[in-house]
Amino acid sequence: MHSAECVSASSVDFLTDVISGLSQQSKSLPCKYLYDQRGSQLFDQICELDEYYLTRTESAIMQDNSAEIAASIGSEAVVVELGSGSSTKTRILLDSLKEPLAYLPVDISEEHLLAAAEGLRIDYPDLRIEPVVADFTHSFQIPSRYTGCNVHAFFPGSTIGNLTEAEAIELLSGCAHLQKHATGSCSPGMLIGFDLVKDPKVLEAAYNDREGISAQFSLNLLTRMNRELDADFDVAAFKHVAEFNSVDSRIEIYIESLRDQCVSIADQEIEFQLGERILTEYSHKYTPESFVQLAAKAGFRLKQLWTDDRQYFAVADLVAE
Repeated sequence: MHSAECVSASSVDFLTDVISGLSQQSKSLPCKYLYDQRGSQLFDQICELDEYYLTRTESAIMQDNSAEIAASIGSEAVVVELGSGSSTKTRILLDSLKEPLAYLPVDISEEHLLAAAEGLRIDYPDLRIEPVVADFTHSFQIPSRYTGCNVHAFFPGSTIGNLTEAEAIELLSGCAHLQKHATGSCSPGMLIGFDLVKDPKVLEAAYNDREGISAQFSLNLLTRMNRELDADFDVAAFKHVAEFNSVDSRIEIYIESLRDQCVSIADQEIEFQLGERILTEYSHKYTPESFVQLAAKAGFRLKQLWTDDRQYFAVADLVAE
């Protein structure tokens, strides 16, 4: 589900995407719009919930296996993180590596990116930190000075699960191509976190907590549209729904209409029927085998895999072939 690195966009893009997504027969909205200031605050609260095991489990895996992870990546690494790099997991990785050369966080949100980088500079004064303002889901370049270096991508947070299979393959393939170009080597790597298939009750609870924070997180998108797009959603006339789709092995997050209603957005009228849903997000869950197969389609093979005792989450080090 949640990714604190989802990007913001201009109000023009926001309106265009909203009108386009809500005009479809099966309504949907991009997950990135969940993360305005309030949405980001709610996400931080979600990460602390008992039900939301993902963040703390991945951090524990990285902490417990930090020496092995560092050995797998190797010394004098140039770490390219897909995201702003403000998380605890970034620091766990940097603390474990032997003589890292540089750290390059990649994010489209320049303000958030630079703030996160400045915070890391205070704690790592001897490490070269170079933010790269770019959309990491598309092609981007890193400074040519790192040609021939041990460039290693870092993609924590199970954000890969928020992508379709085609999007995930495109992103992984792009990283492999970028790193081969940068390193001049046939074996660049990627450290990546992904969520594992488990009891659907555990999965659904993680996205539909008892305190209702996940519901607030979803419905905040309606509040945001009211505020920024002059919409008139009656937030109380919608509810948050999170359910596991066993066929596609993914959690699906919806906002569901509680009655027949018409909503005005800018100069557009959008009709909702009772029970009609807006898909806002999905989060694919993998077995180790299915993830290895996905990575292989993008030109990566598994080098090493770490999981927790409950087999809830996994961190993999991949190498491009």
